[in-house]
Amino acid sequence: MSSRRRQTRSTTVSGFGFTRSELRILRALKTPAGVQRFLDQLPYNLSYDARSPGKVLHDRTASCLEGGIFAAAALRVLGFSPLIFDLEADRDTDHVIAIFKVRGHWGAVAKSNFTGCRYREPVYRTLRELAMSYFNIYFNLRWERTLRRYSRPVNLARFDRRDWMTSDKPIWFIAEHLLEIPHISLLTPAMEKRLTHVDPRTIKGEMVDHQKK
Repeated sequence: MSSRRRQTRSTTVSGFGFTRSELRILRALKTPAGVQRFLDQLPYNLSYDARSPGKVLHDRTASCLEGGIFAAAALRVLGFSPLIFDLEADRDTDHVIAIFKVRGHWGAVAKSNFTGCRYREPVYRTLRELAMSYFNIYFNLRWERTLRRYSRPVNLARFDRRDWMTSDKPIWFIAEHLLEIPHISLLTPAMEKRLTHVDPRTIKGEMVDHQKK
């Protein structure tokens, strides 16, 4: 990080290391839905990166991983706990989602290259319910339904000492942590064997504005 950028960083707890201008941007989002709208406006990052939320603000692009972590940071600024959880798939990529709770119910904010793998209203009583809301539209490019497991919530405050919110360096340590923690199965083996492929109409709807390298 440049000396000038280091000097402009807030050192107060309330600033979480963001500059004043960055905090203004994040606070202006106001709600989880506002955070989702901000992420939806960013081009999807197809590169193999792990930018911090501060870098996402600077570079104005985000992948699934980067978007989920950014959303957790933005939600923290808005007064929520910085929580994420991981959706784990077979023969497909995982999906990292920021989660939040309103009046005892879970919602989610996410960045995705697929239409339906993004925002969820806070209407889900359990994390399993929330995870299952992604099941029908979670598929690979062979049209297979691939979602299989979900993790417990991870509070990213555990990584505060590693400057996860504003680091100029990649924050792969968060992805590595998600790989190491236990995941809970959504389906039985018998259910998996009976799964059908996704129909063409669903695929067309889910791949609106899909980005390719």
